[in-house]
Amino acid sequence: MYEFLERLDPDDVEAIAAQVQMEMLRHGYTLVGEFHYLRNAPDGTAYADPAEMARRVLAAAELSGIGVTILPVVYRQSDFGGAPPTPGQRRFLAPVEALLEDIVVLRTATAGHPAQRVGMALHSLRAVTPEDLSLAVGAVRADDATAPIHIHVAEQQREVDACLAWSGARPVEWLLANASVDDRWCAIHATHMTLDETRSLAATGAVAGLCPTTEANLGDGVFAFGEYVGAGGPWGVGTDSHVSVSPVADLRLLEYSQRLVTQERNVAAGQADRSTGRALLEGAWAGGARACGQRVGSISVGARADIVVLDRDHPALVGRREDEVLDSWIFGGEDTPVRDVMVGGAWVVRGGRHDHEEAIATGYRAVAERLRR
Repeated sequence: MYEFLERLDPDDVEAIAAQVQMEMLRHGYTLVGEFHYLRNAPDGTAYADPAEMARRVLAAAELSGIGVTILPVVYRQSDFGGAPPTPGQRRFLAPVEALLEDIVVLRTATAGHPAQRVGMALHSLRAVTPEDLSLAVGAVRADDATAPIHIHVAEQQREVDACLAWSGARPVEWLLANASVDDRWCAIHATHMTLDETRSLAATGAVAGLCPTTEANLGDGVFAFGEYVGAGGPWGVGTDSHVSVSPVADLRLLEYSQRLVTQERNVAAGQADRSTGRALLEGAWAGGARACGQRVGSISVGARADIVVLDRDHPALVGRREDEVLDSWIFGGEDTPVRDVMVGGAWVVRGGRHDHEEAIATGYRAVAERLRR
């Protein structure tokens, strides 16, 4: 991964971001929370405009039309206890004060934009000292009390073990004891929690940001979905490593993994006669909107007009009615029945094709061909 990142310049990042955003839109995503790591030039120095790379992600979103909450990432060390960063991580690194300056610049750049927002991400407790965590969160909240804050936490068992060795506490336990976690936070993965941690995190109102296809790909484990939802915890799904860019693929795997663990069906629905598809979609829409700090996820007064239209003539949906359509969309096949996608009142996908598909794909192919040489 680090070797690949060494080769990317701002033009490459813009082209790649536009391609993945276009693919996400064609599968039914209308909004993405972007963990923005790649800040520096390959030698680790800042660009003349330190926010250059973030601007390129926003420019890609202007072309693709997707909504984006950009989350500049605090990344300061390679492991618990202040372990120095590796050479491969130098493109991620910046003093907290410099990153906060980037956030101010990006807030100015996105001010008034109906589909763009700025928050902040802490890569993980491994990558951020307690002092830097406190400084970053305090400063961001002082400027915008509603700013979304994301963090990877308790993703793998080895992270739990390392956190215990460093602090005597588990990652979620430590986070809740040392940070003012509330409903503006998003805990990405949160896979390995005790029942007490699960209930305590749910009580904060923080969104559990689940990435089932990535978690399966990496062998991370299975989230305690029933316990978290039962305790009132909100949740959403995201693509994370982009092993899938389909919300349906992640929702399907979320449900199926829970069925394997519990040996029951209709886990998300909670009862046999309720639509599992509707329960999954409504949960993901609400949690995703909160995690990104944007008013989407419902057709209601004051919400942005983000709308996904399904093709009723698609083989997976023919003859389906009401909630059967939602269940069939998630569980009925691999070929997406998404026909049209609107973001903020503007159609960006029509008839299964993105309005700028040729231009975006041409740009991406040029980058991919150059990088393979």
